[in-house]
Amino acid sequence: MDIIVAERIGGAQFGKSTEIYKFEKIKRAKAEARKKYPHIPLIDMGVGEPDCPADPEIVQVLAQEAGKPENRWYADNGIPEFLEAAAQYLKQVYQVDGLNPAEHLLHGIGSKPILALLPLCLINPGDITLTTIPGYPVIGTYTKYLGGEVYPLPLREENNFLPDLTAIPQEVLKRAKLMYVNYPNNPTGQVATKAFFQDLIEFALQHNVIIIQDAAYSALTYDGYQPLSFLTVEGAKEVGVEIHSLSKAFNMTGWRLAFLAGNAKIVKAYGVVKDNTDSGQFRAIQKAAIFALQHPQITNGICEKYSRRFDLLTRALNDLGFSARKPKASFYCYVKCPQGTETGVRFQTASDFSEFLLKEAVISTVPWDDTGRYIRFSVTFEAETVAQEQIIIEEMKERMKRLKLVFD
Repeated sequence: MDIIVAERIGGAQFGKSTEIYKFEKIKRAKAEARKKYPHIPLIDMGVGEPDCPADPEIVQVLAQEAGKPENRWYADNGIPEFLEAAAQYLKQVYQVDGLNPAEHLLHGIGSKPILALLPLCLINPGDITLTTIPGYPVIGTYTKYLGGEVYPLPLREENNFLPDLTAIPQEVLKRAKLMYVNYPNNPTGQVATKAFFQDLIEFALQHNVIIIQDAAYSALTYDGYQPLSFLTVEGAKEVGVEIHSLSKAFNMTGWRLAFLAGNAKIVKAYGVVKDNTDSGQFRAIQKAAIFALQHPQITNGICEKYSRRFDLLTRALNDLGFSARKPKASFYCYVKCPQGTETGVRFQTASDFSEFLLKEAVISTVPWDDTGRYIRFSVTFEAETVAQEQIIIEEMKERMKRLKLVFD
């Protein structure tokens, strides 16, 4: 039987492409480096997942709830207690008022599925999704699946890694339906300002564009910077929604739980599609998450660790010749790549440099070539003690120093 899959994922050409997904390529390169240098520990600065498990008290709640008979049922579109806890969390941590848990919030099995389902709620063939690059591609991928188009909004250093709303052509604006933004941003680490969100809301009202703000990293803040929610800005609930995840704020990455908050009609549309897609996250996980949301101070210790590591990392990178700055939020440090080395090696792309680092220094990073040659270092590397953190950063610095890098 000749099985032809859907055109949206390749049709007759499915499985014949030799193109390798960037993160799969990095995974393979790491395996090769480990094989080539079995006695040299890999320093993994590329991983975008918390290096520690969830707080023991959160785990204990899960253990207690997992065996209770009442938690065996389908959760469907979420238990009311979780939505109430999420609304209270937004009020306590972000000062978001006016949210009715029954109308303005809904859970998801992680933020990735929420981003995948939103185009199904909103995109028709021919519609355009505006999406920032570099960035997370899911909402754009699903837009294309549905016969829509994606218009990229470059995040450039000269514009503080914020999209230039004035540069979007009128013919694009006429068909634009959605705009995806992600602040604090992956990979740049940039935070949004209230003024930017105000401009975004004005833009949305003027052009009838729905705003999807991905706030996955919003609770991870440093040096006195206070978490900022899009939903605190006047008009936000009229034009869009915000996605919050427990993955980063509470080290619950594999638990798969997030929530959508904001415009009631968008939330309701998401609920209709979700109801026809999944049966909800395990009730015991939601109840453990309630405990987490009621104890936001758990995130404070996570932030203290990442802040300390950023201080070490940025100091080391600047000593090597990079122009690194400590971000106000997220767990990413985004820097321009060097030109090459004193020995004559030249890096045409960020991917060239990232591959060189892995092969010659056994250091893993993530390259981004969307708007120039940039590389992303993450402070989620594995280290159990403060002393180990210092040793790892110093070792990274020594390995890179031996490469004799040359900068512009």
